[in-house]
Amino acid sequence: MTHSFGMTSKGEEARLFTIQNDKGMEIKVSDYGATLVQVRVPDKEGRLLDVVLGYDDVQGYEAGNAFFGATIGRVANRIGNGEFRLGGRTYELTRNDGQNTLHGGRDFYNKRIWKTGETQEDHVEFLMDSPSGDQGFPGNVKISVTYTLTKDNEVKIHYRAVPDADTLMNLTNHSYFNLSGHASGTVLDQEVMLYADAYARADSQSIPTGEIVPVSGTPMDFRQLKPVGAEIEEAYEALEFGKGYDHNWVLNGNGYRKAAFMRSKESGIAMEVYTDLPGMQFYTANFVDHEKGKAGAVYNMRQAACFETQYFPDAVHKDHFEGPEVKAGEVYETTTAYRFVKG
Repeated sequence: MTHSFGMTSKGEEARLFTIQNDKGMEIKVSDYGATLVQVRVPDKEGRLLDVVLGYDDVQGYEAGNAFFGATIGRVANRIGNGEFRLGGRTYELTRNDGQNTLHGGRDFYNKRIWKTGETQEDHVEFLMDSPSGDQGFPGNVKISVTYTLTKDNEVKIHYRAVPDADTLMNLTNHSYFNLSGHASGTVLDQEVMLYADAYARADSQSIPTGEIVPVSGTPMDFRQLKPVGAEIEEAYEALEFGKGYDHNWVLNGNGYRKAAFMRSKESGIAMEVYTDLPGMQFYTANFVDHEKGKAGAVYNMRQAACFETQYFPDAVHKDHFEGPEVKAGEVYETTTAYRFVKG
C-alpha cells in the first residue's frame, strides 16, 4: 500500500509505503530519506505497538534533526577534522559537529527524496544517484536501500552501492527503538545485551582515540543482559563525555551474526540485531530534548536506544580500524536486520 506522506518545503510529494506480514506485524517506510517511519509489533496481549520514534508526516522529518529512522550516508558517524586523504589527495568535508563531520555533513541523505525501485508485497527498494563531490566525497555512486519485512518478523535492511571512483561508504540506519512503545517514556528499565568484548574509546568530541578498551569491569559491559539504566549514571569517562551511552562497540566474530538483543518486560517484545559489519554505535538518545513526534508524543533524552551498525567512526584516520574505502567499480554491500521475538 502506498499513500501520500505530505509535501516538502520544495514542493515535492513524499510517499509512505506499508508492508505487512501474516503474523500481524507491519512497517511503514518513506521515500523521503529512505526512512523507517513505523514498526508495529504484537505485544504480549496481541496488541500492535509502534516501537520506533518518528513523526506523523514528511514535514516532521524535514524539520527534525534527530535522524529518526534515517538512512545515513555517505559515511555514518564522525570523521575527525572534517577531512580525509584518499589516493594521495585531501578531501574537505562540511564540519557540522564542532571541527568534525557527522553523518556526511549538512546535506544529509535523509533530507532527500529517493527514487523508488522494486516494490513487492514484502519489500521496497529506494534508489539514489549520489554525484561526485556530493558532501565533498569523490566518485559518482549508485546507491540502493531495500527494506524487507520477513515472515519471521524481521526488518531486514540491505544496502548496495557501486562508485565509479575510489571513495568512502559507510551506510547505516538510525532508528530509535523503545520496545514498550514509542510514547512510553524512558528505556532505562529495558534490558540490553551487546555481543562485544570491547569498545572504541573516544575523546570529548566523540572521535575515537584509536584505543580498543575491554568492557570487562566497566559500565560498558553488556555481555550479560542488564537494564539500560543500571550503570548509565556511573562516573566513567565514556558516559560523562557522551551524557550516557554513545560509543562504538567492537562486535565479536565476523560475517553475518547477532550483534545485540533488547527486551521490554512490560510489553513482552524483544528484538535481536544482526549485521555483517565490524562495529555498532549503541546510543541512548542522550541529546533528544522535547522533540514533538508521532500522535502528539513528546520525546526526551533516554526514551529510546539506537543500534547503528557500521565501520568504526573515523576509521579513515586509524590504520588498525577496518576502513570504509571502496574502490572504483567495487560493490559495497551490507545487511542489517532487526528481528522481533517474544520477550
